Amino acid sequence: MRVIVQRVTQASVTINNKTYNEIANGFLLLVGFTEGDGLAEIKYLVHKISELRVFSDAEGKMNLSIGQVQGQILSISQFTLYAALKKGNRPSFTAAQNPEEAKKNYTMFNAALGQEGIIVRAGVFGADMQVILTNDGPVTIIYDTNDLK
Repeated sequence: MRVIVQRVTQASVTINNKTYNEIANGFLLLVGFTEGDGLAEIKYLVHKISELRVFSDAEGKMNLSIGQVQGQILSISQFTLYAALKKGNRPSFTAAQNPEEAKKNYTMFNAALGQEGIIVRAGVFGADMQVILTNDGPVTIIYDTNDLK
């Protein structure tokens, strides 16, 4: 499972030229799954993301979590996080989890984040989406559960 976390002052997702969801202060998450990903990876990353201390405290140090600043999450499914680029110039996405399983995992992931008391807004799995964000800092963190194996 790969998640790119971007600290944002605002983010929105548009589908068919209409704003589908948006947040103010918080995280934009780009979320991808590979074969074998499931509940263990979801639980691990939900914990890591919900406790990630990258928001400024009173002294201006990155010391607060998203919950401590009442931040929100905009979660976007993105199978292209598993693009293979070793051969040629056209990416292969065979490492991405099959869509049926990935959709189930994406739904579980977003629900688990919500159970941490965080407002979670999402895009539409498999849709053609346009994502707009203002990266704050910029702060971008990449999580990959394959690094744990």
